Amino acid sequence: MNAWIIVLIVVVGLVLLAGAVRIVKQYERGVILRFGRLIGPRSPGFNVIIPFVDRMTKISLRVVTMVLEPQEVITRDNVTVKVDAVVYFQVIDPVKAVINVEEYRQAIIQLALTTLRSVLGQSDLDELLAHRDQINLRLRQIIDQQSEDPWGVRATLVEVKDVLLPEAMQRAMARQAEAEREKRAKIIHAQGERDAAETLAEAARIIQTQPAALQLRYLQTLVEMSGEKNSTIIPVTVDIVNALANRLPPAQR
Repeated sequence: MNAWIIVLIVVVGLVLLAGAVRIVKQYERGVILRFGRLIGPRSPGFNVIIPFVDRMTKISLRVVTMVLEPQEVITRDNVTVKVDAVVYFQVIDPVKAVINVEEYRQAIIQLALTTLRSVLGQSDLDELLAHRDQINLRLRQIIDQQSEDPWGVRATLVEVKDVLLPEAMQRAMARQAEAEREKRAKIIHAQGERDAAETLAEAARIIQTQPAALQLRYLQTLVEMSGEKNSTIIPVTVDIVNALANRLPPAQR
């Protein structure tokens, strides 16, 4: 009989010991509630609590990655887009994460979804496509403002992953991009024509003031024409042309 009592005492002692020992990992913090009243956080390592009196809730302090489900958003310029995003957050105050909010992960997800729809609804499509980093920063700041102090949860990063446009909008943007490219091509072509005209005008002024320049250009043309074997070249210098011109009556010059 005594042996059974001893065995029972040992079993009860082991059960109490197992219920009293709590191991908190390095990336965790434990929050103790005694009869429902907050006692405080516990550090990583070996911890002892009062069985059936204390309750420990372990909170991970690691960064959590959560992919938000795609959302259909109407931008400020009335374009319907489908956007998906990812939010990175971590607990910085385990006591607030246990006491002030129930299921802090679900709360952060819902807060991120509503903030995403709100911010994108205040942005234009061009801003969403060209300045996504600014939108990501604005999303993180708004989420932090509503979650860090009351819940003890900080959003470390919010990223808009992808923006899906309607097919009609994609075709319209493709036409716009093509028109922009044609516009730039015409401007470049006109710029080249203007530069060529200015260069030719400058060359004409030089030839007009320097007759030797015209003679050199004439000789260069003869060299180029001599490469064609089926051509017969009769060289006439500028001096000969001027002499013939001087012999003509004034009315025929």
